[in-house]
Amino acid sequence: MSPNFHPHDLPAPYGAGEGKYTNHLSAEKSPYLLQHAHNPVDWYPWGEEAFEKSRREQKPVLLSIGYSTCHWCHVMAHESFEDEDIAAVVNAHFVAVKVDREERPDIDHIYMNAVVAMTAQGGWPLTVFLTPQAQPFYGGTYFPPYPKWGAPGFKDVLHAMAAAWNNNRQDILSSAGELTAVLNKQVQAGPAHEAPLDAGVLDTAFRHLSSQFDRHNGGFGSAPKFPMGHTLSFLLRVYKNSGQAQALAMAEKTLSAMALGGIYDHLGGGFHRYSTDQRWHVPHFEKMLYDQALLVQAYAEAYQITGNFLYARIAQETLDYVLRDMTSPEGGFYCAQDADSEGMEGAFYVWGQKEISGILTTEEAGLFDRYYGVVPDGNVGADPQGEFTGKNILFLAGDIAAEHQDGLAKARRKLFAFRQLRPRPHLDDKILTDWNGLMIAAFAFAGCVFGQPRYIDAARKAADFVLARLKAKGRLTHRFAGGEAAVEGMLEDYAFFLWGLAQVYEATFEDHYLNQAVELADRMVQLFSDDAGGGFFMTSADAKDLIVRPQDIYDGALPSGNSVAAFALGKLHYLTQKKEYLRHSQGVLKRFMPAVAQAPHSYAFFCLSLDFHGHPPVEITVQGALDQSTIANIRKVVYKYFIPGRVFKHQLGPGALRCSVCRQGTCFPPTADMASLEKMMSE
Repeated sequence: MSPNFHPHDLPAPYGAGEGKYTNHLSAEKSPYLLQHAHNPVDWYPWGEEAFEKSRREQKPVLLSIGYSTCHWCHVMAHESFEDEDIAAVVNAHFVAVKVDREERPDIDHIYMNAVVAMTAQGGWPLTVFLTPQAQPFYGGTYFPPYPKWGAPGFKDVLHAMAAAWNNNRQDILSSAGELTAVLNKQVQAGPAHEAPLDAGVLDTAFRHLSSQFDRHNGGFGSAPKFPMGHTLSFLLRVYKNSGQAQALAMAEKTLSAMALGGIYDHLGGGFHRYSTDQRWHVPHFEKMLYDQALLVQAYAEAYQITGNFLYARIAQETLDYVLRDMTSPEGGFYCAQDADSEGMEGAFYVWGQKEISGILTTEEAGLFDRYYGVVPDGNVGADPQGEFTGKNILFLAGDIAAEHQDGLAKARRKLFAFRQLRPRPHLDDKILTDWNGLMIAAFAFAGCVFGQPRYIDAARKAADFVLARLKAKGRLTHRFAGGEAAVEGMLEDYAFFLWGLAQVYEATFEDHYLNQAVELADRMVQLFSDDAGGGFFMTSADAKDLIVRPQDIYDGALPSGNSVAAFALGKLHYLTQKKEYLRHSQGVLKRFMPAVAQAPHSYAFFCLSLDFHGHPPVEITVQGALDQSTIANIRKVVYKYFIPGRVFKHQLGPGALRCSVCRQGTCFPPTADMASLEKMMSE
């Protein structure tokens, strides 16, 4: 990786503004594609125009996949795609296609699998060479412009690929066809196995996580460390259902370490993408919407179990950050904030000690420095690129004494106000249906847990935005940008948004959201079901222009569409009593159980869904006319306790509001007494 380049040596955001060149990306809406609209490379968006040109001119396709807040995507763009000599080679020998992986995760999934199959590694920027039929024949990730660090130079790679295409075309076409066949075989499962729902895989997953747990610092394995909120939510369920104290200890150690570490933004709230060290101190400063959503869920659940106000504070500060910096005027949630500004990684977030002393009083600065690890020469030990020389990344060494809480809060407010005047990191203002579904679920759930109507209102407003702007003719679209909804909805859009709608219904008892969830669940089953093998495909039955119809179960930084579909459909079954939802939900689990059993720790959200089905739900039904004040009191009791299988619904009826609770096949008499309800919830 280049030690000297800083992507924001360019005007921020990278690539903004018109330049000497304009290519075929200039009319696109994706912030990432627009960053490349004035490269000398003659980029095309993915589509028939590019591939028709490839077929007509008999040129291979250079496919480059990235996203707008990707540091090394910026590096390769600056080093290679802005270089006129390299661009001339690309334009002479290839048809160049740019894809935003967040806008087209289906394309990214297919070609990432191809590059991993060819090279045993992947990442972004993803660089793939394709035949005119879109079949891959060579690929990699970041290439430096000229050979260094043991990697071939991009210019040399381009010449080699052009020569191979001209001299060995039939061999390339043959090998590309074979690789495409392998990719298709990976998703052709044959008849469903009807594997039993084996709860033993949950124990296997827990034991593996235990073996990888960092007992000193929290988290799993060594650096880099990723937050993985759904893994922590899984551990909380292991504790709840089996009484494994170690599971709770692992989750708490990790949640506390992240909350105190540099991966958390102590001034503005929210979590950075990952930690580059074992101690959660030095992050990669990018902020992703989905991380905030999944971590809020985990922190709110941990608060339900422990009553630890640290977890409540972190969850609420994270939600407040999203409302302040990641929410559109219409209520939808933006994608991400870049790591870089002012020419370097993390410049918006790091501090010199003298800078702090110039903003705070002497007493405030002394107290702040002591608690947040601020020292004169900077507190970053490992800094290979010299970006943090003399700078401090804020972290807490421990709990704040009660007598210092107010003083430190005042100091944080002053520093936050000063920080707001700095040049801000680039904001990717795409609104994605799937990521919004996760954030909607988090806001609705946290609003109930913390008794905060404003969070429930934010969830409702975002759900209304998706329904108004990203749903048409009964189908979802994937992204909204520049006033335009586009890209056909994928499985993740339906599954994640179903989860969000179910949570909004449980938070509001507004039937509209449940009815919308039912409509979209039926459409999801229609469009994405794998009738031969079970489970769901990533793309719809009428999707076009892809060499593979992908199907995924792996739960990475984002959970898979299949894992969330299994959970959301299971929840909808109990909310609606529609048996077909239970059948499809369990069908996903049965279809993928053999694969998951091989390495269940890699399928954390699948394990959440399996746990949901493995333990009878606790069904709480509020009966009677809606009375928002009484319902708020009931909700406060219902969400006080951690109940993973909670199903909370309303039935209209005569008389005063009352609650009935059913668990493990037994229904208790309806009650209007809050003390009786709390006793049932706590058991």
